[in-house]
Amino acid sequence: MLTNVPKGTKDIMPEQVYKWHYIENKWKEFCEKYGFREIRTPMFEHTELFQRGIGDTTDVVQKEMYTFNDYANRSITLKPEGTSPAVRAFIEHKLYAEVQPIKLYYDIPCFRYEKPQSGRLRQFHQFGIETFGTPNMMADAEIIAMGYDFLKSLGVSDLALEINSVGCPTCRANHRKALKEFLAPKYEQLCETCKSRYDKNPMRILDCKSPADQELVKGAPMMLDYLCNDCKESFEELKANLDAMEIPYTINPKIVRGLDYYTKTAFEFVTNSLGAQGTVCGGGRYDNLVEEVGGPPIPGVGFGMGKERLLMLMEANGVVIPEPACCDIFIAVMGEKAKLYGQKLQRELRQKGLKVQMDNLQRNIKGQFKYADRLNAKYTIVIGENELVEGTVTLKDMTKSEQRTVKFEDLYEEITK
Repeated sequence: MLTNVPKGTKDIMPEQVYKWHYIENKWKEFCEKYGFREIRTPMFEHTELFQRGIGDTTDVVQKEMYTFNDYANRSITLKPEGTSPAVRAFIEHKLYAEVQPIKLYYDIPCFRYEKPQSGRLRQFHQFGIETFGTPNMMADAEIIAMGYDFLKSLGVSDLALEINSVGCPTCRANHRKALKEFLAPKYEQLCETCKSRYDKNPMRILDCKSPADQELVKGAPMMLDYLCNDCKESFEELKANLDAMEIPYTINPKIVRGLDYYTKTAFEFVTNSLGAQGTVCGGGRYDNLVEEVGGPPIPGVGFGMGKERLLMLMEANGVVIPEPACCDIFIAVMGEKAKLYGQKLQRELRQKGLKVQMDNLQRNIKGQFKYADRLNAKYTIVIGENELVEGTVTLKDMTKSEQRTVKFEDLYEEITK
C-alpha cells in the first residue's frame, strides 16, 4: 500500500515531535558539557566496514543489515550502528594525528532488519558517543557517568547500571577453550545460529535470546574468572572510578553485548519499565577496532542509546515533557485594508522573534477567534477599519479574557511585557 509506511518504520507526527526536540536538545547540551564534539557520517557505508568492524558472527551482520549493490556493483549497507562509521571517519580524516583523546558524539538514524517490537524498529534513532586515544579507565567511567547523568536529568528513576569485562584476545583464548569444552556435549541441542558461533566466537552463545539455549549455558565458565592481569586491573580501576563518582552498579558476568568489537569494559543501563527488552543504553571499550578497520592501534570506548526506547522509558516513569507554544500572537482582521496591514504586522513581529499566525481561509471574525483558540494563542490582536484610522489595535489576553486598546507604536512593548 502506497499510503502505509513500510513495516518496522514509523512517522513522527507534529504533535509528538516536540518530545524528540526536547531530548535532542538535552543530549547536545550534555555532550558539549562533557567536551564531546558532534560528527555527522553518511547514512550508508561500504558493507565491508560493518563486516570487519561488527564481526561476521553477529546477528546484525548475518541477518539484520540492509545491504544492496549500487549501480557500480559496490556493496553498500545502511548503517546499523554508529561506532563503525565514526571509526572510519576517525581514520580517514587522520584524527589520530590530533591531540588525544578525541571525543565525538552523534545523533543518527540506524537500520536493522529484525522483527519489529515495542521500541525496536527497522529504522530507529540513536544517540552515541565515542572517545578515542586513551586506554585509561577514566574514559570508560566518564562516558558511563555521562549516560547516567543524562538519563537522570530526563526524570528516569527506574534505572540500573550493570557492568562486566569481556577481556582481551590474550585472556579470551583460555576462556574460549573452557567454554567450548563446556558446550561440546550440548552442541547438537544449540540453535543453528549458536552452532555457527561455536567455532568462530563461542562467547556470543552466552548472549543468545533463545530460552532453550539460555538453559543450556547455565553454569558455563564466565569471562571474569579468566581475565588476564591487565584486564583484571582495568576492571578494578573502572569500579574504583565509578565508586569515586558515587555511581551505583552491579556486576553482571553475562553481559557480552551484541557486537564483536568489544574488549574489556561492557556495560548496560537496564530498566524494568519496558518489559523483557529492558536495555536502554549499552556500550563498552573497543581497543582493537580502529586497527581492525585499517587504522593505527588506537583504543576507543563509547555507547549507543535508542531514542524510541528512551521516550518510552520517560513515559513509563511519568515524565511530562512541556509542550512549547506554537502561537504567541494571533492577528484577527476585518476588511481588506486590515488584512493587508495584518500581514505587514505579522512579518514585523516574526522578525522580532515572536510566533505569529493569521487566518488565510477568509473566516469571519467569530471563526478567526475559534481558530486562535485551537492554536492556543496567548494573545489576539484585532484590527478593523476603525482601528486603522485611529492607529490602534485591540489586544486581547486569551487566558484572562481581558482586552485593551494599544497604539501601533506601543504594541511590541505591550506584548513583551
